[in-house]
Amino acid sequence: MLKLAVVGAQTLLGRELVQCLESRDCSVLPLATGPLSRDEEEGDLVVFAPEPVLLEGLDTVILADTPQREDLLAGFPGGVLDLRFNADPKLDPLPLAGAWPKQAKAFKGRPALDQVLALLPSLVDGLGNVAGTHLRSVAYLGDRGLDGLMEQTLAVLNGEEPPMEKLGYRAAFELVPQTPRGNMIEVRVPSFHGDLLILHLGSSEGNALTRKAAPAGVQWAEQPPSSRDVAVSANLLAHLALGSDGRSGVLTLGYDPILWGTLQPTLRILGL
Repeated sequence: MLKLAVVGAQTLLGRELVQCLESRDCSVLPLATGPLSRDEEEGDLVVFAPEPVLLEGLDTVILADTPQREDLLAGFPGGVLDLRFNADPKLDPLPLAGAWPKQAKAFKGRPALDQVLALLPSLVDGLGNVAGTHLRSVAYLGDRGLDGLMEQTLAVLNGEEPPMEKLGYRAAFELVPQTPRGNMIEVRVPSFHGDLLILHLGSSEGNALTRKAAPAGVQWAEQPPSSRDVAVSANLLAHLALGSDGRSGVLTLGYDPILWGTLQPTLRILGL
């Protein structure tokens, strides 16, 4: 049985991690980011203040949020999985396949968009050109994103200027396009959960586009998924609409950045 600790167990990501890992028969120690208030101590999830002594004998520490104790992981001999939005940039991202390599000490999470794009060759055969639009919800920021959109929405409905400290931009009732990166453009949408990736596909020379069998973690849908559909699904939902000649098509992919983009690869890398 794996022995794990989740730092930031009270956050959106932390709660999902604890629940998911405990369902896989792991021993999970839920840790707060710092000293606990009375409300936190009496909350639905029993958590503990982070102390280095509590990490003795554990296999892996998962960072869902930043611990207030800078020395928490000092001398910890086990593995460290950094799933924070602002993860340590010096760490290598999670491998795209397989379990934790024995020689590796620590990894950071890999952006869900990178994971989706890496799956394209296993979804569609004959693939050539790809261009598209990423409709991005605030869920990738975790609690900060959800709280920020909620605060802004309430402020706008009350006729007030929305606060932007948590998100860094005005999100409530706004669509915010970002500078295109190559053939991809990101549009930040005012939804809490559920990202959509709408890709325009062209076949390689002499080939036609054909749909492949869905790999693990992917589900082909009868119609393009909505953000509501993917917000409650642990799978990547996919729909392919081919042109009449089979040389072009629109591939709509929907996923939740936490349920699919973080929890699924975490279970895989831990061998669960």
